[in-house]
Amino acid sequence: MTVREQVRPYLRLTLAENVGPKTFRSLVDAFGGAEEAADASMGAWQRVEGVGPKKALALQAVTDGMIEEELAEADRLGVRIFRLEDDEYPAALKKIPDPPPLLYVRGRLEPADAVALGVVGSRRCTHYGLEQAERFGGLLGRAGLTVVSGGARGIDTAAHNGALRAGGRTVAVMGCGLSTNYPPENAALFERIIAEDRGALISELPMKTAVLSGNFPTRNRIISGLSLGVLVIEAALPSGALITAREAAEQGREVFAVPGRVDSPMSAGTHQLLRDGAHLVADLDDVLGPLGDAGRAIHPPAPDAEAIPSGLDDLETALLAVLSEGPCNLDDLTRRTGTPIGQAAAAMTMLVLKGYVRQQPGNIFARKKNK
Repeated sequence: MTVREQVRPYLRLTLAENVGPKTFRSLVDAFGGAEEAADASMGAWQRVEGVGPKKALALQAVTDGMIEEELAEADRLGVRIFRLEDDEYPAALKKIPDPPPLLYVRGRLEPADAVALGVVGSRRCTHYGLEQAERFGGLLGRAGLTVVSGGARGIDTAAHNGALRAGGRTVAVMGCGLSTNYPPENAALFERIIAEDRGALISELPMKTAVLSGNFPTRNRIISGLSLGVLVIEAALPSGALITAREAAEQGREVFAVPGRVDSPMSAGTHQLLRDGAHLVADLDDVLGPLGDAGRAIHPPAPDAEAIPSGLDDLETALLAVLSEGPCNLDDLTRRTGTPIGQAAAAMTMLVLKGYVRQQPGNIFARKKNK
């Protein structure tokens, strides 16, 4: 049986309106398999608990033409469709309570992507949130963890970009079908992931599924399901990122949060997570430690004294370049950069807050490891 033939019975069930993972599982369990469920009669479908007349009519409405159109659209965009029992389907995702029956994948998933961390946060975020998302995307990518996020504006985009700029891998879990680029301004980002073979775009939704708000909360379980844990960077109350964190906890994954300004409503959700027991994260080691054996198996690269992170202003870049040669006090920094002491002190404070510099006793500043 060809791959297309194997996928057809799944599509006959999943293309039906309002037939999600739970209904799909009920049908498969009732008839002993997807093929048997797809071939059943309308009357037989109605007798399955949770189906009823409305869903049975939806199942009957799926035609061979609709299935062919779905397969043709996937072929057009180079999308592969994996069934739950296929070897290519991510093993960790199979173990969540309601895994997608089908997973649409554009790009490539590789075995190393099993060592992944979800990075999520608000679409409407502060400059600090964007900096931290890109910073942690880079730290995780350089360390060899695949960054999983939702491809959305704000924190998601910064995390994906951080991983790519660090030479790492990233997976975007979409809340729409893969025929749609959403948000549209991220089309170049999505194409880069594919063109550079640095990860994948994935969705559980049929190819031409439109952008609907109700699809985004349900896709969050996939982000956490693919990951060893979820790192939340800036989340208000309420927030979709908090839904992902809750899914992660229910799936037995670790939950991490980056603290923000105490008076910022954009950090109210992350601070609530910290009060509820999430791991406080300021550095890569704060992520690796709670991951146990998986974290210990990761060997972060030694910092390159010549490598200066992106996203810094000219003064911050100059100061960090000096510290790459070794620790300095503030007087030495002002002398070597020709900067007034007030400006240098303010810039050093920002570098400390951003996590690139550590202040030591005696007003000595040193560049942090893995930064």
